[in-house]
Amino acid sequence: MMDIGEIPEGLVEAQLRFNGDAGREFIAALPERAARFLERWELRCVAGPPLHGVTALVLPVERADGSAAVLKLVSLDEESVGEPVALRAWGGRGCVRLLEHDAETGTLLLERLDERQHLSALAQRDSRRAVGVVGELLARLTAVPAPAGLRGLGEIAAQMLQDVPRAAGLLVEERERRLLRDCAAAVAEVADEPGDRLLHWDLHYDNVLAGDREPWLAIDPKPLAGDPGFDLLPAIVNNFRPQEVRWRFDLLTETVGLDRERARAWTLGRVLQNCLWDVEDGEEHLDEDQLTVAEALLGR
Repeated sequence: MMDIGEIPEGLVEAQLRFNGDAGREFIAALPERAARFLERWELRCVAGPPLHGVTALVLPVERADGSAAVLKLVSLDEESVGEPVALRAWGGRGCVRLLEHDAETGTLLLERLDERQHLSALAQRDSRRAVGVVGELLARLTAVPAPAGLRGLGEIAAQMLQDVPRAAGLLVEERERRLLRDCAAAVAEVADEPGDRLLHWDLHYDNVLAGDREPWLAIDPKPLAGDPGFDLLPAIVNNFRPQEVRWRFDLLTETVGLDRERARAWTLGRVLQNCLWDVEDGEEHLDEDQLTVAEALLGR
């Protein structure tokens, strides 16, 4: 059985910070859960360090037939609970393949991609090509209608608009208050048509890995039902370069095949979401990168 000391310190710290006692329970249960699913799905751990994000431990394994896979042990929340639903709907087209899933715990068995090759490495060398890769993946992923039961962008947008007056009142600078309200005004124009496509929501460069059957594949969705324009911001702010905001937005909208004005409004909505989270966390100033994106899309 995995020893508790083998669990990456970064995962432990994240769980304790964000989930408190529930996070402590999740960490404590990981060795037993790993052993249970290794046995149930006839897996063997292979050489290689365990991987992790904020909510999951990922172990490299080998299946009974000798094929490579990863065992993903998840701390379920409202963002991650829809991952197997989205992966089934996509069926490996543009994304990692789902091999097994346990509904009770959220544990996933996934095809193994090359965790040493993230799109972020390409982005350092060729920003335009990296943005193009994300656009090509989003065009495929968002072509799929969202399955029933996923979080909806309409509810998220309505809550954001409700939260704006209070959040604006907590900001120190007038420029930031004005931008927050302008982002909200853009969202209000499209909020009654939130869309019905299957969104990844978190397609930043480190969530795109090299694969054998396709050059690049998406991992780790936090799925939503909504408008594809809400999916563009990660590729605009990754490896952020202010002078690239406009051409990145143009390339993404063209590649995904979006109405430019609707995409602009929903991208401002994504900026709004991030800014509201910052205020909720006690910030009195907004992130400068987010403000730069908003000003560029608002033509300032």
